[in-house]
Amino acid sequence: MKMFRYKMILVLALTIGTIVGIFRGSEAKQKWFFRVKSRFDEKRQLAEQRKLMRDGGVALDDIEIAAFHNN
Repeated sequence: MKMFRYKMILVLALTIGTIVGIFRGSEAKQKWFFRVKSRFDEKRQLAEQRKLMRDGGVALDDIEIAAFHNN
């Protein structure tokens, strides 16, 4: 169900982005799509952090997460 929701949000964002692109140009379309995607990713990341905290884990900030995944 979560994957279906994610796909629907993506399709909706692409559809609205295309409409914005038609009226305002491709640069405005890219800005709008980036804004929507960033908001969605940030909410998902915060939910993962809260879940980790509830399970007794240690919350990591962005720099620590990036350092961990680069090694």
